[in-house]
Amino acid sequence: MQVNQDYLNGLKWTGEASPAEKAEQNNNAKLEQEDFFSLLTQQLAYQDPFKPADNAQMVSQMTSFATSEGINQMSAQLAGLNEVMTSNQALQASSLVGQDVLLPSDLAYWDQGDAVNGVIAVGEGAQNVKVRIEDESGQLVREITLDGPQRGNTPFSWDGLNEQGEPAPVGKYQFKVNALIGNERQDLNPLMFARVNSVTLGSGDSPTLVNLSGLGGIPLSQVLEIAGRKAA
Repeated sequence: MQVNQDYLNGLKWTGEASPAEKAEQNNNAKLEQEDFFSLLTQQLAYQDPFKPADNAQMVSQMTSFATSEGINQMSAQLAGLNEVMTSNQALQASSLVGQDVLLPSDLAYWDQGDAVNGVIAVGEGAQNVKVRIEDESGQLVREITLDGPQRGNTPFSWDGLNEQGEPAPVGKYQFKVNALIGNERQDLNPLMFARVNSVTLGSGDSPTLVNLSGLGGIPLSQVLEIAGRKAA
């Protein structure tokens, strides 16, 4: 589309700003929908009669602007949806305070209170499952053997006592599991429960964290199961 040069010269003579110049003076410093249609109207009014505007070009320009406007609106709506989802996630996470949650970890914290619980995924079946409990220095504290054949997700519990039947010190402990599967003894990965003390609310750039007793914070997405808390 070609704009009549006399029109542009006339704007210079009168000192009147063109629609594009008015848009540049806008606080937003960008062309809005109103500015675009104002400019288009002025172009049609002062176009060169010997070189009229091409209809296909006009339709293409209007379509491009409408598409851009739609994308901007969609982005704003997605941002609003993200805020709603973050708030909903924070509300759900806050309900975990004081609950026991299952984690993909072989570490657990013993506070000389409730027993330490975990789950072993033994698959189709295993025999002579042994749970080795080590302190932070790697020293053996206790070994627990699960009697009989085990299948699927097998729960286990440690009462916090060492091999001598005395309470172990408060601290973090590592759980190592092996079992007889077929004719071979294989290592298995335990999943451990932990107590949620508090929740750190996330944002669009950082995840919501659940802060565990003695273990620090982990992303909410790593929680595998919510077990609640047994009444005393």
